[in-house]
Amino acid sequence: MQRTPINITDSRPLIDYFYHWEKHTPDALFLRQPFGNGYLDFTWKEGGKQARSLAAYLRSLQLPSHSHIGLVSKNCAEWFIADMAIMMAGHVSVPFFPTLTADQLNLVLEHSDCNVLIVGKLDNWMSMKPGVPKSMRCISFPTYNPDPAHVQWNTILEQYAPITDSPSPSPEDLMTIIYTSGTTGNPKGVMLTFRCFSTMLNDIQPFLKTGMETMRFFSYLPLCHIAERAYLENGGIAVGTTFYFSESLDSFAKNLSDARPTHIGSVPRIWVKFQQGILAKIPQPKLSMLLKIPIINNIVRRKIRQTLGLNDAVVILVGAAPMPVSITQWFRRLGIHIQEVYGMTENTGAVSAMPREQIIDGTVGRVHAGGRVKIDPVTGEICHQSPYNMIGYYKEPAMTAETIDAEGWLHTGDVGLLDANNFLTITGRVKEMYKTSKGEYIAPAQIEMKFAENPFIEQVCVVGQSLPQPMALIVLTEAAKAMDNNEVMKSLSATLNQVNSILKSYERIHKIIIISEMWTIENNKMTPTLKLKRNIIEKEFGPFLEDWYAAKEQLIM
Repeated sequence: MQRTPINITDSRPLIDYFYHWEKHTPDALFLRQPFGNGYLDFTWKEGGKQARSLAAYLRSLQLPSHSHIGLVSKNCAEWFIADMAIMMAGHVSVPFFPTLTADQLNLVLEHSDCNVLIVGKLDNWMSMKPGVPKSMRCISFPTYNPDPAHVQWNTILEQYAPITDSPSPSPEDLMTIIYTSGTTGNPKGVMLTFRCFSTMLNDIQPFLKTGMETMRFFSYLPLCHIAERAYLENGGIAVGTTFYFSESLDSFAKNLSDARPTHIGSVPRIWVKFQQGILAKIPQPKLSMLLKIPIINNIVRRKIRQTLGLNDAVVILVGAAPMPVSITQWFRRLGIHIQEVYGMTENTGAVSAMPREQIIDGTVGRVHAGGRVKIDPVTGEICHQSPYNMIGYYKEPAMTAETIDAEGWLHTGDVGLLDANNFLTITGRVKEMYKTSKGEYIAPAQIEMKFAENPFIEQVCVVGQSLPQPMALIVLTEAAKAMDNNEVMKSLSATLNQVNSILKSYERIHKIIIISEMWTIENNKMTPTLKLKRNIIEKEFGPFLEDWYAAKEQLIM
């Protein structure tokens, strides 16, 4: 079915785009939820019908206008439908990470003043459930082990007729409160209006390349995270695309290959995994040789892209963490063009993006036209001003004042450089920089990126506050753990020497320490967005650092 053109403006709320496609392309495919070898499909008409019934139920509760409705689930079709229903009912969505513990869920539920919690696709609901106040009304999605104590989704669909009106909120109305992942402390509730999302979308639409007749968006990064919410959900609904999902981690590769997306968001870690998988089948020397042979090189590249499901990909976004340049360049040789985006929840995820036609490696792209960036002359901090900056942190006026100054500049906490063409480079985090015992400042993130280019290194954390020189704690990949130890140590030693040769004398890594346990969300070493909790890691290994530093070996296992 041909899509009806739609005018994207900076004042049109997201739900209005949904109404457009529901009316003009009711039978077009909206959501494809995989189950085994099949799909549960939703047209725009069916998605709208379910959203309107859920909105009718929410209205029946007679909650005050703009009440806060919690939503905790992995990405799935019902997540989108629930989000639309909350908007239709005139309320504010508050999405939570599906990996929260009971205590963490309780913290954000209490702080956010949620009236209702919608519970969906989760791996560990029963362990999370004790964090929900007993008085809170809960709704369960229908197909993911629904809790019998909850109001059931299908019961709502049976008992509540879909609303027939199509209410449109004011651009200044609060659309959502998104809680940050809490890298250094308790999560903060970022308040974003409908205008934040619409102006952001208006600004990035040339970058998203959404003028194609056929588009398939693959949604798997947490929808409670600003990148997936703003770029994928916001952008995809505005242009009337079809959304595909992943059923599980085990089926991810198959689901991605089946979807053959034109648009996908990602984090750096998945590209390291993809690279490891490719090299396990075609060792680098053989791959390099094949890519030099005319005709054969195109066949090899196409086969790899098809196997990954990326042969049709037009926009491949990566964000949330620094992307090693060597990985980006490696995939570019295969015809897979990864474009880095930079932003934070506080500015609707949009500060800069890498243009496909003008890639400058080592930067995070060009600052979006609707925003302005300045670099603090004293601290080097990146400050951002745009119409899609947050209106503040929920119930935290003091924190808001610390983040947005009197002139409206949002202080990002990142340190960086801006060139004459408005391309931005991130060089570290203000709070992560520390002094060595020599009195020199170290920016760990930039050093870590250089180590991350070694294919044997899964994770790296540079530490050493109060030591003369920094040290690198690393976790090996599973492939490296299975290899000959001498070969791995030789590779790490070569990387250490190569990295140190381009660092300033006070930045040079004194030792590499190999840590046996992976840093994960479950052991509290990573945030739900896969950022290292540096303070937790440093605290755990702090008592051993001086002894490691004094040891004779350069590499310590």
